[in-house]
Order: sequence, then C-alpha cells, then structure tokens
Amino acid sequence: MSDPKIGIYGLGTMGAALALNMADKGIAIAASNRTASVIPEFMERAGDLAENITAVDDLKALIDALPKPRNLLAMIPSTGPMDAFLDDVIPMLEAGDTVIDAGNADFHSTRARAARLAEHDLHFVGLGVSGGEEGARHGPSMMMGGTDHSWSELKPVLEKIAAKFDGAPCVDHLGPDGAGHFVKTVHNGIEYADMQVIAETYDILRNGLGMDLPAVADQFDAWNDGPLGSYLMEITAKVLRYDDPETGKPAVDVIRDSAGQKGTGRWTVIEAVKLGQSATMIEAAVAGRAWSAEKPLRELAAKAFGEDRGALDLDVTTIEAALRVARVLEYAQGFRILKAASDEYDWNLDPARIAEIWRAGCIIRAKMLDDISAAFRDGAPEGQLLLASAFRDTIQDGIPALRQVVGTAVAAGLPVPALASALAWYDTMRQSRGTANVVQAQRDFFGRHGFERLDAEGAHHGPWWD
Repeated sequence: MSDPKIGIYGLGTMGAALALNMADKGIAIAASNRTASVIPEFMERAGDLAENITAVDDLKALIDALPKPRNLLAMIPSTGPMDAFLDDVIPMLEAGDTVIDAGNADFHSTRARAARLAEHDLHFVGLGVSGGEEGARHGPSMMMGGTDHSWSELKPVLEKIAAKFDGAPCVDHLGPDGAGHFVKTVHNGIEYADMQVIAETYDILRNGLGMDLPAVADQFDAWNDGPLGSYLMEITAKVLRYDDPETGKPAVDVIRDSAGQKGTGRWTVIEAVKLGQSATMIEAAVAGRAWSAEKPLRELAAKAFGEDRGALDLDVTTIEAALRVARVLEYAQGFRILKAASDEYDWNLDPARIAEIWRAGCIIRAKMLDDISAAFRDGAPEGQLLLASAFRDTIQDGIPALRQVVGTAVAAGLPVPALASALAWYDTMRQSRGTANVVQAQRDFFGRHGFERLDAEGAHHGPWWD
C-alpha cells in the first residue's frame, strides 16, 4: 500500500463516495469517521479498492497517517460540527497543512474559517462539490476557493477525480477563501430556478394542454435531444415514466406535492439582495417551494376559492421557445450575482471558466453552457450574459413565446411564478426609464430622503418641501 496522499474525515454518503472515487483513481488515502463503527462497513464496501485505503479509528491517527504538508478533507455538516472539528484539529496540525470543507457551506463561514486558520499558518479550502452521490463517486464538478498553496497541493488529486468534459477536468481554483463555496451556492440557486421552470412547463403540458403522462415524458425527451438538453431535462423525462410499485399509479402522482430545500437557494437570494441584485427567478423558485410546504393552507384555499383551470391554447413549439429563453435568463441572473460578488470581495471570478466547470458532473450541466462560456470569452458587454450577441437571437425570438405562454397560463389560472419572473425581469431591464422616479418621490415626501435629478448633480428634495 502506498503512503496516503490525502485524508478523508466523514464517511457518510458523500464522504464515502469521494473516498471511493479517489481510491478508484489510484490515489492512496487515509480515512476515518467520528463513529468508528462505520469504518469496517466502508472498507467492506470498498472491496478491491481497500488496497488504496488506510483506515484508522480516530482523528489523531488520521492526521498522523498523512505526509507533510497534510491535506485533510472533512465531509461533515458545515455548521457547528465544522467549527467543533476545527477546535479539535487545529492543535494537531502544523504550519502549511490544509483543511478542506467539501460540504455545502455559507461562504461567510468559510471566509471566517480561512482567516482563523491563517492565524495558525494553516490553510482552509472551501470546496463546492456538485453531482450528488453518483457524481462524488464517479466524477463531480468541483469549485475550489483557497490559497495558491492549497491548489498546488490538491490539483493533482482533484483533477483526477473530477468529471471530464472532452477530456478536460471540471474543477478549478476560482479564488481565495469563500469563492468556491459562493459559486457552489449560486450553482444551487440556478438549479432551483431550472427545476421550477421545468416543473411549471410540466404543469402546462399535462394540466394546461391535457397531454397524458407518457406524451409529456416523450416531449421532454425530444427537447433533451436539442438545444434544451440537460441533466435535469433528461431525468425529468425518466421520472415521469416510473410507476409506483405499491399502487401501480405513476410515481409522480403518489408523491406529496411539498418540496424540500436545504437552504442554498435561500442563501443565493439573500446574498443577491445584499449585493444589490435581485435574482427574481431564483426568488420565485424558493417561494414556490415554500408555498408547496403549505399544503394544508392550499387545500383550504382550494375549497374556498375553487381550483378550476382553463385549457390552454398553446403549441409545443411555442412552449419550447419560451422554456429556452427562460433558461437563458436564469443563467444570466445567476452570473450577475457571481459578478457582483467577485467585485465586492475582489475574487476576480472567471465566468467563462465557471461555465466550463459546470458542463459535466454537476446537476445543472447543460448543452447551453458551451455557448455561455463562449459568450463570456467573446466579451459579453458589461460582463452581462443578457447582452451577449450569442444569445440575442434566442432572446428576441423567445420573448414573444414566453409572453404568450405566461399570459395564456395566467389567464387560465395556472401558476407560473418562475416563468413570469423571467419575463418581468426582461421587461424591466429593457426600459431605459422605469418607475423608480415615483418611488423616490414617495420616499422624499414621507421621509425627506432626497433624490437625484436628471438635470443636476447632488441630492435634492421635491416642491412638497417648499
């Protein structure tokens, strides 16, 4: 057995999958878990890969098994348990060692932890890992934030285990401290929006157009073969074809219509607002999940107001065009948040490289990301995907379709919060003069907040204060 190159602490679903991925790629690792009883089961699961794994019973033995400078990856909850873990591990480490948090973390916590470890001449990496258990086991998309030293140490390992797109590893060093975890957070926000617009489209097809479930699945399959192709489109077509073994009904028809969320979508919305942005499609997706959780209230409202829906007069070509432009706009909003954060924290994020990292291994991988990467490399005006020439035709051709789909759905009583938010954002951004002048006048009237004038510099007040 070779000497371990990296240590893995935390052998839950994701930690075990990453550990087995490394062992499978010929990387010698040391592994441990807070509950030592888990370790024999993990080693049994490893099978022949166990020859690349040094299993130890506790954290001290794990650290002692690693060569210096040490690289220790923790796959534990990135909340209180991570801080408690750091309390334990800092005294055991030496200058130059690196601790990697590979879970979903609030990037503010990652920045604070990086600063804390730096006081001890240690390095802290926030590693965003996307792709779920399957991705972690066979090739995830990974977004790293940390020091150049840590990247030089981890690059050979991460590039080996990462998903590949045309042979290129879907991992990179994106910036310091919390950059990687922030990019992963926005990735998840875009994921929320994409899932929501797909769900709304499903509702339009099945309940608005009256298509049966196999036909809806066929339609998603057909779209997946074209420009709309993506992992989420692919799996949607698949899940719609499954039957529930207990009832024989379609599986989607026995699933409670109450969606869960672990917080990353909310984080994206909160950080966007803090940065002066408003990712309306992600906000709508977060709201949609929150509303879905209020099923008892929805049932009461259905009895009080009725839940009749009118039939929709739409064709699938129009729906496809609407869905396509909505997905462009959701990515455009996501990359705006990344740009704002990059400017705020001086991260120098490369949007083209981020799009490339997302092309394989992650949940939002999609054919569109090739075009998005190219658009940024070609110099999207003001760094805004909305203005990129590569998407001008898609937007201009798709907006009339989106307008028709949203208008028809709203008139019929089908909720389309994410699709409607996409249209509202587009219509707002294309107005050179909006309605905030009235808001500013109101604010000055009741609070003497002042406003800027079009014809003079400085702060001014309205004639109502004369």
